[in-house]
Amino acid sequence: MKQIKISDYTSTISQLFMTSENNQISFNCPKEFLLKMLTGKWKPCIFRYAIQGPVRFGQIIKLLPEATRQSLTKALRELEESNILERKVIKLKPLHVEYNLTELGLEFIPIFKAVDELNLLPVMQKKTELI
Repeated sequence: MKQIKISDYTSTISQLFMTSENNQISFNCPKEFLLKMLTGKWKPCIFRYAIQGPVRFGQIIKLLPEATRQSLTKALRELEESNILERKVIKLKPLHVEYNLTELGLEFIPIFKAVDELNLLPVMQKKTELI
């Protein structure tokens, strides 16, 4: 399997997102693009479940009971459009859909692991105290 690096997508990202033509969102750098792709209420959670292997829509709903079907569908579509997840229809009875990380999505795993290693608890607790 060919190794794909995020840097391989820099020219593609630039072509797609650096201009505001064609109603595309304008980004100033790949980091901004990365944050847009993986931020949102449910995207990080979905991504974490997909790291463990193929995940079905029904499984995601059970894992995130406070999320609506509509919000999960929107997040999944955005991850798919960003080439982070791929959607695969399994034509067995009953018909079901699986989501897998793409090669680009696999490149984000070290980023999530690095975030896990940060000790953000004190910051999170301080923020909670301010609310």
